[in-house]
Amino acid sequence: MDSSTIDEETRYRLIKRIESNPEISQRELAAELGVSLGKVNYCLKALITMGWVKVGNFTRSNSKLGYAYVVTPAGLHEKAHITARFLKKKRMQYELLKEEIEKLESEVKQDDTR
Repeated sequence: MDSSTIDEETRYRLIKRIESNPEISQRELAAELGVSLGKVNYCLKALITMGWVKVGNFTRSNSKLGYAYVVTPAGLHEKAHITARFLKKKRMQYELLKEEIEKLESEVKQDDTR
């Protein structure tokens, strides 16, 4: 199991959520990311195997044992790279969408003049 089996957006979103809320449950992650609990479990195992996330136990206030996820320095480094690639991809999508909107607006103007 390695990170290449997880799409980059899911890796980014998981690392970002874990970084902001280390005590988040897998069920909460699944709900927030809109993916199955099984996928979150699989992805977390991959991130742990890659050394990007560590897991530890903590005691919740209701006396149940839970887990805390910690993004490692290697995970933070990977997050920075993913963020840069993610931003580049989103900018490209934005530019394509902007061009498409301009073409559609031009078509509407032409149709209005007829």
